[in-house]
Amino acid sequence: MAVSVICTTLLIEKSPQALPLGAACIATAIKNWPGLKDNVKVQLKAFSIEDDDFKKLDDTDKRAAFIAEKIWEIAKGRESSEGLIVCFSCFVWNVEILRRAAALLKAKGAVTIAGGPEITAHPSFYKDFDYTVSGEGEITVPLLVMQILNKSNKSDKVIISQSPDLALVHSPYLDGIIDPVEYEGALWELARGCPYKCSYCYESKGAKTVRLFPMERIKAELELFSKKKVPQVFVLDPTYNINKKRALELLRLIREKTPDTFYYFEARAELIDRELAREFTKIPCALQIGLQSANDEVLKLVNRPCDRKKFLKGISILNEEGVTFGLDLIFGLPGETFGSFRDGLDFALSLYPNNLEVFCLSVLPGTDLYDRAEGLGLVWEKDPPYHVIKNGKFSVEDMKKAEKLAKVCSVFYNDGRAVPWFNSVCRVLKIKGSKLLEFFYDKKLAGNSDLENCCEHFKIEKVQLDFLKGLFAERKLDRYYRAAEDIVKFYGAISRTTDTGKSETITLNYNAEYVASDYASDIKWFAENLKTQPCRIQTFKNRGEVDFRFVKK
Repeated sequence: MAVSVICTTLLIEKSPQALPLGAACIATAIKNWPGLKDNVKVQLKAFSIEDDDFKKLDDTDKRAAFIAEKIWEIAKGRESSEGLIVCFSCFVWNVEILRRAAALLKAKGAVTIAGGPEITAHPSFYKDFDYTVSGEGEITVPLLVMQILNKSNKSDKVIISQSPDLALVHSPYLDGIIDPVEYEGALWELARGCPYKCSYCYESKGAKTVRLFPMERIKAELELFSKKKVPQVFVLDPTYNINKKRALELLRLIREKTPDTFYYFEARAELIDRELAREFTKIPCALQIGLQSANDEVLKLVNRPCDRKKFLKGISILNEEGVTFGLDLIFGLPGETFGSFRDGLDFALSLYPNNLEVFCLSVLPGTDLYDRAEGLGLVWEKDPPYHVIKNGKFSVEDMKKAEKLAKVCSVFYNDGRAVPWFNSVCRVLKIKGSKLLEFFYDKKLAGNSDLENCCEHFKIEKVQLDFLKGLFAERKLDRYYRAAEDIVKFYGAISRTTDTGKSETITLNYNAEYVASDYASDIKWFAENLKTQPCRIQTFKNRGEVDFRFVKK
């Protein structure tokens, strides 16, 4: 009789970004391990916080009991099954629930194994699991399962794993363990490791090397994505463009195999050149670039060097070539003040990112920053998610103000799709981007949970316009508001049609041809030199391209 092995995790959401890749990799490794194929029945079972049944549960113990019960039911339902081994994939956001679920399953006789980033960080801390595995588990976990089955287990409770040869690692997609269609997209591993040693990252104590998956596997996975018509792929490679030759080869393969799939890459702006940028424009894609801070001294403290001149050159090339990109910022870094963080926010906004993600620093166990945190003056939460509470120069009140800026940036700039007009509006109002965001928070977002959680762009746009109308009036700049209103409405309609493919009809104060032109980048000049010419336009999508036409009133 075969033993049941269930690989499980708890997801924040059911989406391509939150796909249970780690648990799937372990399930695939066990399934294909010599000597285990006929002796175990492997299954991947992922739970999501967004599942309807899960949402109804209002505390950690109930959620843990729910997971334990479901896993036990799966094991009991296998008539030919004898015994149960459960492998947990643990992250900052799920470890507390999974720890308690493991304790409940152990009480019923299951053997529990835990791995993942949170376990790797401090494997000896979590006593509720029978075994904890630090590092990559594709070799260690199947060997451990074999020892458990053979009752010859001499392993320690804490196991430091060895990194596998990636040429021998089976793909969970090609093996059928996980179906990207179920998650409406895929997380796609191209490499493991990182050449950089940023102190706050789990890689900070790594070997500073990059291991590549073989091109044969990558091509086969692309063929699968093409066959299944996977709509979007999030590339797991923290420095995709560190090797330009390979990056170009992969972009050309992607264009050939999956021309209609949208890809998300992480990249270093300092390594962007014209040739690479132009290849990015040939596929549907977006880049995410880690700025983290605009303060060179702060970056030195966290071992993240940035050549400002090369960084700006790379961003300039991306903007010139029309490559969609976003930026990341972190607040609470050692040496950072609220003032320097706000300067960094203004700097980032000035670069026209399509989105700007602002995060609170986490002092993750197992990182270089964790070892040096107290000496750097950091005070942080000792339980997940390990957020910084303050540092020597960033008070608790400052952290709260930064958190507000992060929140309003997400709503007003990202969800509000403000990139085409944000800097133009700031210039005519003679206001810094961070100040405009603070005003919006105070006037519209504070205490407004409906707006904070709103996912409909049209509704956010209405609030944006109402806010801007009031701000233009306060500053006695009413004469420029109609031009600003047109730009916001025009690009809002274009973006929604791009998303949904549905036509929209809007009324403008000025000729739409002018609103869509470079003239509109200078709102003051636009309003002072062009006459109003009310018109009605309809946006539409044709062969993947969005355009507009004039329609009669």
